[in-house]
Amino acid sequence: MPPAPAPASGSCRVSLLALPEAAVSTLYGIFDVLGALRRLPGVPPVQGTQFRVDVVGEKPGPMKIASGVPIDVRLPVDAIPDSDIVIVPSIWLSPEGWRPGRYPRLLEWLRAMHERGALLCSACSGIFLLAETGLFDGRDATVHFDYARTFSQTYPSVPIHPERVLVTSGVRQELVSSGASASWHDLVLYLIARCAGATLAQEVARAFALQWHHDGLAPYMVFQGRSDHGDAEILAAQQWLIRHFPVGAPVEEMVRRSRLSERTFKRRFTAATGLAPIAYVQRLRIEEAKRRLERTDDPVDEIGWRVGYEDPAFFRRLFKRTTGLTPGAYRKRFRIPAFARP
Repeated sequence: MPPAPAPASGSCRVSLLALPEAAVSTLYGIFDVLGALRRLPGVPPVQGTQFRVDVVGEKPGPMKIASGVPIDVRLPVDAIPDSDIVIVPSIWLSPEGWRPGRYPRLLEWLRAMHERGALLCSACSGIFLLAETGLFDGRDATVHFDYARTFSQTYPSVPIHPERVLVTSGVRQELVSSGASASWHDLVLYLIARCAGATLAQEVARAFALQWHHDGLAPYMVFQGRSDHGDAEILAAQQWLIRHFPVGAPVEEMVRRSRLSERTFKRRFTAATGLAPIAYVQRLRIEEAKRRLERTDDPVDEIGWRVGYEDPAFFRRLFKRTTGLTPGAYRKRFRIPAFARP
């Protein structure tokens, strides 16, 4: 489906929505990149679309956001009749998660902006507020992978893909969400490319040293098996696996230790954890391999053997299928550089 047309040549109005739960790094990062295009050294003067960025909120004036940093809300949403782009930055969730119903005025305004043609965008966990509008029901989206389970429980009607960096949905591709943390880089570069052209997006990426996360977010995701399922037999098997996942035939050993039939054990394990036993074992093994690649100089094949794989080729294929990177590429990306080591 083709993207929605970019705003006409001239000024692209961006409303950056401030909430008390907002993360200052994302809010001001987006503001700086989109708002400073005219002043960046090395970036040629923009021919065509310019971005006019306003920090907006329920009421104007000072607001303390999640980190305690005071920001200045320039305009109340009631004073904004329309906008080309609305962005909800990252928000910090409390341990209780997101509590819907706190911002009815903002929800009404967001729906009105969408009705008048605005792109509705979220960075990271900002999707929690946008999803409350109902506009994302049945529409694909992404969120920080650490919040994915909470999001699915809160908004079961929104298909969520935490491994994806950027997702565009809607009839006009007007619903845009970016994934974990620094993937707001991808969001702003996408918006610049969409509204002002790919050349400017490339220049901005160079000027700010921003990176497109071409490999997605799977390499950053840490596997944590579900343990809140209430099945004591399966929980005992999971706890045994934490120390014994490298052994040969771990699934058969779990079945034997459980005193359940093989069919019953596999059915209950899959229902409790969301993964078949062998897939669960593979995820644990790959997590340990990731840690060894990050922290040791051990050869890749030795790491594969230590986590339970005698066939180096199979280990390498499984590692890439799980993380999106080869073991060597993963080590290069995530290992602490020499200059930063003690």
